[in-house]
Amino acid sequence: MSAQSIVSLYSGTIPNSIATNLQESTITLANGGVRVSNVVQPTLQVFRAPKEKANGTAVIICPGGGYVRLSMDHEGTDVAKRLNDMGVTAFVLKYRLPNDQSQVDKTTAPLLDAQQALRLVRQRAAEYGINPNRVGIMGFSAGGHLAATAGNAARRVVPGNIAGTVSATSARPDFQILLYPVISFTDSLAHAGSRKSLLGDAPTADQIRLYSNEQQVTSQTPPTFLVHAADDKTVKVQNSLRFYEACLRAGVPVEMHLYPKGGHGFGMNNKTTKDNWTDRLQNWLDANGWLVK
Repeated sequence: MSAQSIVSLYSGTIPNSIATNLQESTITLANGGVRVSNVVQPTLQVFRAPKEKANGTAVIICPGGGYVRLSMDHEGTDVAKRLNDMGVTAFVLKYRLPNDQSQVDKTTAPLLDAQQALRLVRQRAAEYGINPNRVGIMGFSAGGHLAATAGNAARRVVPGNIAGTVSATSARPDFQILLYPVISFTDSLAHAGSRKSLLGDAPTADQIRLYSNEQQVTSQTPPTFLVHAADDKTVKVQNSLRFYEACLRAGVPVEMHLYPKGGHGFGMNNKTTKDNWTDRLQNWLDANGWLVK
């Protein structure tokens, strides 16, 4: 199943953008995987749940790729189809990747897009047959960093937001699903590539703290579902462990599934186990009332 439609994130001028001749690039890998880079026009791919299954819940999916590229298939469209099976309408976010050539402030461009995606889905809730109070965000790897940042940034108005105005529509997700997420930008835990892409070679202590999501959790952080493999060499499992502990301290409902093996970037299919984390996710969504029609 392919997306039923592709929606532009912004009507009119894209905030925090510079006119550029930068061209978006799409590569199809030998295994059929799709990788997109140099995103200039952010979009949402819409995957509506079948009418007979639809329960009114929506999830915005942020693919990973180290803030350099987007893994659009196994961390995007494939996952959208599994969510549709659960009756959840899914939106794959093609967000802008940090780029000084096309953005005024590359550190906030991805977050602007994630927040706008949350607003847009809520504003068009009636059209998509969803409940505006049941809109979650999901992210893989660096996309998990973006999702967690959006989950922790409800009180933060990002500079360069539409004409400096704050929309009345909430940009706080109602829940967040984080898969082997980049959480921390601290020296000991950071995925160096993601941090460099977003904050450059010499981030300030304040920037590192602001974008280390385990240090930004409050009682307003949405209920969280975490999945990670203990042998992840790319993004240390401690990223999820620290976030879990921060959620506990703040009284945020949190569920975590850790696998001894699986490495990084396994998408929906951790080949080292017969357990399927998407089944655990379905149970969690169900237990929280998000799969009730």
